Amino acid sequence: MPGTGGTSGEATKHEQLLQYIRELPVGTKVSVRQMAKDRAVSEGTAYRALKEAEQLGFVSTKERIGTVRVDRKRRGNPEQLTFAEVLEIVQGSLLGGQDGLEKTLHKFVIGAMELDEMAGYIDAGSLLIVGNRENAHRIALEQGAGVLVTGGFGTSEDVKQLADERRLPILTCRHDTFTVASMINRAMFDRLIKRKIMMIADLVEPSSKIRSLKQSATAADFAKLSAETGLTRFPVTDEWNRVVGMITSKDVIGASSSQTLDKLMTRRPMTVTMSTPITSAAHRMVSEGLELLPVTDRQRKLIGTIGRSEVLRAMQFESRPSSGLGETFDALMWSGMTERRQEDGRIYFTGTATPQMSGPLGTVSEGVLASLMQQAGSRAAEDLRRREHVLENMTTYFLRTVPIEAVITIQPQIIEASRRYVKMEVQVSQDGELIAKAMLTAQTIDPS
Repeated sequence: MPGTGGTSGEATKHEQLLQYIRELPVGTKVSVRQMAKDRAVSEGTAYRALKEAEQLGFVSTKERIGTVRVDRKRRGNPEQLTFAEVLEIVQGSLLGGQDGLEKTLHKFVIGAMELDEMAGYIDAGSLLIVGNRENAHRIALEQGAGVLVTGGFGTSEDVKQLADERRLPILTCRHDTFTVASMINRAMFDRLIKRKIMMIADLVEPSSKIRSLKQSATAADFAKLSAETGLTRFPVTDEWNRVVGMITSKDVIGASSSQTLDKLMTRRPMTVTMSTPITSAAHRMVSEGLELLPVTDRQRKLIGTIGRSEVLRAMQFESRPSSGLGETFDALMWSGMTERRQEDGRIYFTGTATPQMSGPLGTVSEGVLASLMQQAGSRAAEDLRRREHVLENMTTYFLRTVPIEAVITIQPQIIEASRRYVKMEVQVSQDGELIAKAMLTAQTIDPS
């Protein structure tokens, strides 16, 4: 179809290269020069395709290793790290077993015991964290485990050869065992937090067959594609597949069939990326009345689309932040607060100001108080309608300072609530004395 995007029968060279990369076996090394030679394209074309494949998660570039085809993981198992990810976390280097870097591991073993006892804890798929104990390195590899040597030590050539034969990585880093364990634990917490935040990547799979139109296409092309797909809105792209507009059936009403879409489309449309939280996408769609959002990469190249119904439906099944996101700043500040009810059923919260909440003056910082009032307001809005809310504006007033270890009460009061907005006042008091207050307006995201 002349002028159409992802519906055309013949893929572009760029799309063909992306498909070639996807079809490579996991673990295959990929280089710009070799791909350009094998596929008879320029090195510039090969480089652009390889960089986009890396952004989409189909290849990974590691220092001293190169670019390797990897399994594009969905985010279903945040607790499972690969050896390559551990290598990056501890800022280490590879001693042997390069072919096993993309294998996942299911547990860590600290090698602070006798060899016989240690062997009982090591099994296939684990990672032994130990110092310069060559016998321990060998036992771990023989039992199917990887090895991380701490303290900047190395290992013997025989052990390196065994790692290569078993395709099990043996890594080294300059940190001590305790520091390494802390770094890995912190990384695991961060991955768990990210996993609980649903992203566009959880709903959209990048595809070379996207329903789109080129800006040089005509109103007749739009009508034909709309009849074929039953859809009434499409992204519009330029010759580089960058999103430049959106076109809908309303835009082409009354237009000549030969009129090009660059004269009819809405320019500079809102877009999202694979890392955009679905809550953020829903807020944009509801506030702007959008039914479809293009999904782009960092260069604004089109890699997919997502509809309003998909986003709002997904939000109905997303875990609420109150269910626990791990050690986020908001969660840590709110952890000491307790929910209570007045006789008329209205919600309020009480808690003790901890030393971690203090500012430079030794009293509770204004930033912490503002965050606590915002969180209290969010919980009151959810309690009212059981729907998602996004804070639009907040005006705060600080009347008194709050000493550390003081017991405070946070009382949200709904002033006005409609289908689209909630307005409320939140007061913070200590021993019945008002110390801070805030006026909040939040937008309601209705998934129905």
